[in-house]
Amino acid sequence: MDLIEILCPTCFEVFEIVSPPFSEIPAELDYDCEVCCSPLIIDLHGNGDEITVQSRALSN
Repeated sequence: MDLIEILCPTCFEVFEIVSPPFSEIPAELDYDCEVCCSPLIIDLHGNGDEITVQSRALSN
């Protein structure tokens, strides 16, 4: 089980989520910040053997 650090674009706190299997990447996850509960989108992309992560606030 690999953990990925996520930076919340709303409160700027860092939390961790479990990484999906590499075979399921690229992926876009709807998630709520574990600190401030704001909705966000987590984009995961494969880059060689590494996973790149970008989080963005969910637009209303």
